[in-house]
Amino acid sequence: MDIVEIARWQFGITTVYHFMMVPLTLGLGLVVALFNVLWVRTGRHEYLRLTKFWGKLFLINFIMGVATGLVQEFQFGMAWSEYSRFVGDVFGAPLAMEGLLAFFVESTFLGLWIFGWGRLKPKIHAACLMAAVVASWFSAYFIIVANSWMQHPVGYEIVDGRPVLNDIWAVLTNNTAMVAFPHAIFGSVAVAGSFLLGIAWYKLWKRRVRGIDTVDAQGRVVVGSLETGAEDRADHGIWLRSLRLGCLLGVIGFAGTAFTGHAQAQLMYEQQPLKMAAAEAACHDGTAFSVLTISSPGSRDCDDVNALIELPGLLSFLANENFHTDVPGITTLEPQYEEMYGTNLADDDLYGDRAGSEISYVPLMEVTYWGFRVMIGFGGLAAVACVFAWWITRRGTVPEAKWLMRLAVFGILAPFGANIAGWVFTEMGRQPFVVAPNPDLPLDQRVYMFTEAAVSPNASPWELIFSLASLCLIYLVLMVVEVYLIAKYVRSGVVAAMPELVEEEHDDDDDDSRRDVLSFAY
Repeated sequence: MDIVEIARWQFGITTVYHFMMVPLTLGLGLVVALFNVLWVRTGRHEYLRLTKFWGKLFLINFIMGVATGLVQEFQFGMAWSEYSRFVGDVFGAPLAMEGLLAFFVESTFLGLWIFGWGRLKPKIHAACLMAAVVASWFSAYFIIVANSWMQHPVGYEIVDGRPVLNDIWAVLTNNTAMVAFPHAIFGSVAVAGSFLLGIAWYKLWKRRVRGIDTVDAQGRVVVGSLETGAEDRADHGIWLRSLRLGCLLGVIGFAGTAFTGHAQAQLMYEQQPLKMAAAEAACHDGTAFSVLTISSPGSRDCDDVNALIELPGLLSFLANENFHTDVPGITTLEPQYEEMYGTNLADDDLYGDRAGSEISYVPLMEVTYWGFRVMIGFGGLAAVACVFAWWITRRGTVPEAKWLMRLAVFGILAPFGANIAGWVFTEMGRQPFVVAPNPDLPLDQRVYMFTEAAVSPNASPWELIFSLASLCLIYLVLMVVEVYLIAKYVRSGVVAAMPELVEEEHDDDDDDSRRDVLSFAY
């Protein structure tokens, strides 16, 4: 019944679930906007089909992201009110910018795009979607700015023991945010790439097994057509275009995350060296990168850590871009933290039952160590899958093998896993701080806050358990709904977003323009 742990589980579960929507919204929105612009510029009907089909899935995901994201900001006041009181003067600024500027613009222009089909000029209509996508990227930027301030506080002065904003530009241009934002965007591009790849592979496979498309003696595709509905020759083209674009985006996304991730590792070494050491289970100073290290479950004791496989010099390269400079280990860094920030929590009511308890500055190594590797591993697997899919579809279709189709569909989850593992590593590695101190400042000017001090003092464990159980249940229902809706519209194909492709008899008084807009929106 530890209120701090319950509050952390609640925020962690809801945040991870919400974050599954975020990268798909950021990445897929860019794809839909690209198809929309291509349709306006070329007038080719295939691009209209691509815009409406992928736009339908984009809207489903966007709406679920809004529904789950609203809970996040309420939690700051309900479960983490002491944190809100302490950092609200600084932390509230980027959150207000996200809500009042970015999200307002995003939702407004997205609404214009949804209901503007046939009502707005095509160029203005496409510009509305582009504005919504750009606003969603700004929304992500402001959120990352807020999180980066927790990782590396800047732009404040201490007044009566609390940080007060005195330089908004320093907060908005925090070097941690400048690296974390493109890292998140490239991760979103990778998510969108795998999403396109998996779904397009499934649709091409369905055409193969139904005998619509065949292959000749050289293995080249022979495109067929049912000549009814949307399963015509153009249908094959949109899935192949989607798959090939997904492969390209997946590789670009992985390359971008690798490059920006290296920059993040160097900043981490400077700003949070103990997180870097825990990520490598590096108990002692050295240059070697751990490929495989094991320890006793839940242990923070370096005596339980055994490095089995290491690559000499690689850790030094990640941190210093050379192969010979020692990177400080846990046994070196932990005493430095204890000297600067104390060995025990203050004997203060603010810390509740944990007042006076010993502080462990070493994050849970299983989470940081394996989170770092899961992030890299899933991202690398997704990129390899994209390269393989690009090669195997060079003749215009996919194999009939069902197991390959299943791998492609389940492979959609790989970059999601990489994104989530990266965020869990980032947040868990910051412990025991909810606001980590900035080592670039003099010790008496550093602002920091232990997680134990951030929880709402009047919240009871049973209240948090009830809210945790309720949110988990609601989010589970929302997950089932989203997966069901996406699967439903994927199986239906383009006709789900463009029912006008199917010849139907309508009454003379049927309002076709209204039917088209509402069928696309809903």
